[in-house]
Amino acid sequence: MLKDTLQQFNLNYDDYQISTFGSGLINKTYKLTAKQGTESYILQQINKSVFKSPLLVTKNIQNVGEYLLGKYPNYLFVGLIPSLNGEFSVKDTDGEFYKLSKFIKNSLTINTVDNCKQAHEAALKFGEFTSLLKDFDINDLHYTLTNFHNLTFRFEEFEKQLSTADKVRLIAAKDAIDLIYKHQNIVDTYNEIVKNNLIPIRVVHHDTKINNILFDEFNSGLCVIDLDTIMPGYYISDLGDMFRTYLCPVDEEEQDLTKIKIRADIFIAIATGYLKKMGEMLTPSEKRLFVYAGKFMIYMQAIRFLTDFLANDEYYGEKYPGHNLARAKNQLTLLEQYVSSSSLFEKMVADELGKAVAVQ
Repeated sequence: MLKDTLQQFNLNYDDYQISTFGSGLINKTYKLTAKQGTESYILQQINKSVFKSPLLVTKNIQNVGEYLLGKYPNYLFVGLIPSLNGEFSVKDTDGEFYKLSKFIKNSLTINTVDNCKQAHEAALKFGEFTSLLKDFDINDLHYTLTNFHNLTFRFEEFEKQLSTADKVRLIAAKDAIDLIYKHQNIVDTYNEIVKNNLIPIRVVHHDTKINNILFDEFNSGLCVIDLDTIMPGYYISDLGDMFRTYLCPVDEEEQDLTKIKIRADIFIAIATGYLKKMGEMLTPSEKRLFVYAGKFMIYMQAIRFLTDFLANDEYYGEKYPGHNLARAKNQLTLLEQYVSSSSLFEKMVADELGKAVAVQ
């Protein structure tokens, strides 16, 4: 099947060693390593069950890529390679869509933040991405995932499940449900943001996990990758997802809640990296919501896991009984610790913003 797909990109299947690549859960990704020569590629199948309009995914990437090439020709953007027909995605005989890009030589990805430099470099690159697109026409981007980071929608879905969920699951989830309501002020703040247009809509990545940055061997960031979720949104999505996924030494799959810790040094590494590129762009309201960004994303992911548990695991599925409840408890534990550290984080951010003003 891949042979026919590669032919549409004018590539000969037999010229490449093909292997699965990366740790992403959404799209199937393959690395094409040339048997002779040095040019290698990344071929990715777009998951139609997640992205209902695959052509809009590639259209977004292409629009952003053309803009960056025109305004910042030296910026490393992993753009798409056109097919023989000039299209940026091709369809195989099963109706699956694929896109192709170059593999960046001497690059690597990591799955866990082990030190401050990694966090700082990633935040720097994600901040740079949004800052370079500050004048990009937001109307040239399509919403490829409806309500993806819409916390109002996620909370409403959660409450709907409360009225229909199995009683056994409701009992099992009682403590988690109570914590969701304990922190409902996070939803209230989000509703105020939307209702009063408190912060601007920007071009954001929407999936700022550490493995969506390419690094070199010295832990220096090279570029942003996995661009399928580029959409209009709030900057708190990107910043908040970095806080959610970088601050803790273990991820959302960890069942031992005693291992969930907040690393303050990683927080300041993210903040300094992001503010270096975005500090001058952020509005006063955005700056006030800097620490809130972490609450926003951690809380929303907890709601999504808990809602799925109450819905009999229909979206995420489960690898063991109670898997999504365990994930929700993990994120709620992280949220409690993050909230407890918020005063410290607010002071850290104020200090960093003060340094930036002093330099100007």
